[in-house]
Amino acid sequence: MFLVPMTRQSADLARSFDRLFDESLFGAPSRAEAPATRSPALDVAETERSYTVKLDLPGAAKEDVKISIEGRRVTVEATTVRNDEKKDGERVLYAERSVASYARSFTLPVEVDQAESSAKMEHGVLTLQLAKRGATKASQLTVN
Repeated sequence: MFLVPMTRQSADLARSFDRLFDESLFGAPSRAEAPATRSPALDVAETERSYTVKLDLPGAAKEDVKISIEGRRVTVEATTVRNDEKKDGERVLYAERSVASYARSFTLPVEVDQAESSAKMEHGVLTLQLAKRGATKASQLTVN
C-alpha cells in the first residue's frame, strides 16, 4: 500500500479539482437553476411498538420539512433556504453555500399509526418516532 502525505498545498489542489466538476464550463452554476435533489442518510431502529428513524438534513429548518405516511411507506422532503442578507458596505467575494433539496422514501415492514407518531428536528437531524399500527383485537365467534 502506498500512502501520500497530504500537505496544505495538495489539499487545496484536491479541492480545486473537485470544484472543476461542480462548476459549469463557463464559471459558477446559475443561481436560477433548481437545486439537485439529495438523498439523505438514514438510520432505522426498531422496538416492539415503534420504529425510530434518523435522517441527516443539514441546513433545513423544521418548517421546511414535509413528512407523509401512507400505510407502510414514509416520504420525507425538505428544502434549505439561502439567506442573502447583506450588511451595509459589505460585498460578497465568493459564495459556495447554496440551496439544497432533500427527498427520501422508504417502506417499513409494518404499517405506521400516524396519530401516535411524532417528529423532532435538532441540529440538522430529523428524528421520527413511528408507532406501529397494532393488530385489531381478537374476537371470538360463537358456533350456532
